[in-house]
Amino acid sequence: QVQLVESGGALVQAGGSLRLSCAASGSILRLNTMGWYRQAPGKQRELLATITSGGTTNYAESVKGRFTISRDNAKNTVYLQMNSLKPEDTAAYYCNLASAIGRYWGQGTQVTVSS
Repeated sequence: QVQLVESGGALVQAGGSLRLSCAASGSILRLNTMGWYRQAPGKQRELLATITSGGTTNYAESVKGRFTISRDNAKNTVYLQMNSLKPEDTAAYYCNLASAIGRYWGQGTQVTVSS
């Protein structure tokens, strides 16, 4: 089994930046994909970005150019650098790990952007 713990969510002003972290532990296969999702009240969960264990990234068009996903395989940790934050970015942010033996979710961390 795999456990994921997100951290770094906060209340920030529009135009500010945050870096979210997600640390994975447990039975982690070497080949895997980690990603970040968000869900605002009354809306569906939205895929933001993914990164493979080899470093290949993909982004949703809505965050491309503002958000950057990265990972440290030695620490089993994935990051999401968020710049130029907007009130529309307010949501609970979740990380995910997918491998050949399972799919796992973190508990979420709240990001609130004020105007």
